[in-house]
Amino acid sequence: MYRYLWKHTIVPFILPQKQIPMKFTFRIAIVFLLLLGCENEDKLTFTPLVLEQNDCDDCPVFSIQIPEAQGKTALALAINRAVEEEIIALLLFEEEEESNTMEDAMRSFKTGYTETKKRFSGENTPWEATIKGNVRYEDTTHLTVELTSYIFTGGAHGYNAHMFLNFDKKKGKEIEAWELFTDQEDFQNFAEQKFREKESIPADKSINHTGLMFEKDRFYLPENIGFTEQGIQLLYNPYEVASYADGPIVLTLPFEEVRPYLASPTKS
Repeated sequence: MYRYLWKHTIVPFILPQKQIPMKFTFRIAIVFLLLLGCENEDKLTFTPLVLEQNDCDDCPVFSIQIPEAQGKTALALAINRAVEEEIIALLLFEEEEESNTMEDAMRSFKTGYTETKKRFSGENTPWEATIKGNVRYEDTTHLTVELTSYIFTGGAHGYNAHMFLNFDKKKGKEIEAWELFTDQEDFQNFAEQKFREKESIPADKSINHTGLMFEKDRFYLPENIGFTEQGIQLLYNPYEVASYADGPIVLTLPFEEVRPYLASPTKS
């Protein structure tokens, strides 16, 4: 079983030249256990879900390893469904094709490889789909799942991407990036200032001054924004604002700086 638990260290109480009374020690233990239970009662339990296929020489290679939320709560169901929907979208060969399960999407991916190989006799390298997920952040209100994917469907190279899925634990639902902030435009202005500092882009120059590729030469927030232990992370995947060779462009903003912009509080 895959669980997220806090590590605790019990520090002994020392009374000078006196032995700690048995009743006092027992009370300390009870209080500690109650505190531990309260701290962990809001933590979700996850188990690893693994789907793999590499059992033939002329088939796509699949490796899917994701956390699956346990229980039948609205939150657990929302997490599992959101993760599954993103994986289905990554694997479907035809965009208009409908699929309700990851297994269906894997079959679609395999069919796409077979049909492509028939049309193009030089297509000899099997396709590949590697998807991994992990719980990147969790507090009493928020939970963020990060998906990392590598999809190869022929050509010079595959495509690596990261994706954040954010959830409101109290409401038991997935939330969009704009819902994280009280005023998205206000946060965007703040983020642009920090982005320019990180990328050494002068305030009086265009956002593409150093070679980036923002559309219309104007800064905008990335598609993927999520919570991490270090703060709010803005992640631009390859091709989003830069070339594939540049890789992902990441900006992490500490909680103490972004807390005034957040719609709900986070842990310190």
